Amino acid sequence: MTLAIVTGTTSGIGLHTAIQLAQQGVTVIATVRDTARADSLRSAASEAGVDLDIRALDVTDAEAARALVEAAGPVDILVNNAGRGAVGTLEQLSDQDLQDQLETNYLSVARLTRLVLPGMRERGSGRIVTVTSVGGAVGQPFADAYCGAKFAVEGLMQSLAPVVAPFGIDVAIVEPAAVASSFTDSVHRAPAGPYAVQQQAYLDRAATSFASAQSAEDAAKTVVEAATTSAPRFRWQTSDAAVSFAGLSLADLDGSRVLGVTAGWVRPGE
Repeated sequence: MTLAIVTGTTSGIGLHTAIQLAQQGVTVIATVRDTARADSLRSAASEAGVDLDIRALDVTDAEAARALVEAAGPVDILVNNAGRGAVGTLEQLSDQDLQDQLETNYLSVARLTRLVLPGMRERGSGRIVTVTSVGGAVGQPFADAYCGAKFAVEGLMQSLAPVVAPFGIDVAIVEPAAVASSFTDSVHRAPAGPYAVQQQAYLDRAATSFASAQSAEDAAKTVVEAATTSAPRFRWQTSDAAVSFAGLSLADLDGSRVLGVTAGWVRPGE
């Protein structure tokens, strides 16, 4: 039996990732912040003819995360998908705005990953997949806090990958571009103030991008591939648009060049 934990499965990429993994015969613990809001997930699972183990988890609650992993048993796949958005440039953002982004998009990912690592290391196998964003490769106007947290989690995972690889643990990040989901509905927006004209221009452009966005179901296929492939790699994009946009910053699109270099840094005698 292969066991996966997928966070943030109420809707969007997380929902479809949980369903698609279950369709491949993976036992899936699908976490949601509030099980009372999991009706769409339950309906999707029923329609797909799969069973999911739906459990409540606020990923920012360190003790709840520890209890979940301990109760789950041996975890073969961790998909860090839960995320939080924010619109605002630095002058508009409070320390709390910045902390909220770090708690959800960075610190919670670090905690959950740290919790599953000992078991994976002892068994000599495991897959850790973190859904980041093209915003983890390219900084974007009025996404200062969000992109900062996504840059941070990409750096964390790229640093971790060569260290745990000798223990049979593969680490991957998945970078979607615009995806049609309810994620944008919960985005925190700071008051525009003196940046009103620029912020509105940004929001208008974003609305256009999301109008022709990739479907969450399609984006989830890349997450599932990263979680189950027999040919793992570090960096994945979910669409041609994501490849093009991430390429503005990245020449090493699949992550092999950087890891090819840094893996040697942790080999004895090199």
